[in-house]
Amino acid sequence: MAKILIVDDEEHIRFLYSEELTDEGFDVITADSGEGLLERIENEKPDLVILDIKMVDYNGLDLLQDIRNKYYDLPVILCTAYDTFKEDMKSIAADFYVIKSFDLTELKNKIKKALETSLPKT
Repeated sequence: MAKILIVDDEEHIRFLYSEELTDEGFDVITADSGEGLLERIENEKPDLVILDIKMVDYNGLDLLQDIRNKYYDLPVILCTAYDTFKEDMKSIAADFYVIKSFDLTELKNKIKKALETSLPKT
């Protein structure tokens, strides 16, 4: 079972994603900010990170760069309410870019694609 770390400052988003992805069979952990994110990744060893861009105290694009610097192969899906960040050069470091929606079909599809290419075949 793949472990997914959801990083979002909105509690209802963390709850929705956690519930939906747990129902899909994933082991889900959450973080409400980027504080200590690299240490959390080191300790929890997620297989994939879903990362919000605009958080109160953190810029998700800067966090993405930090993740890439230390965990180059860890799949990261940027999940944001804003499509304007697609044009930001920093966003190309993400594996996928998904616009937030209460219909998680696209997000689930991107998760499956990202995990298919990153997890070892059993």
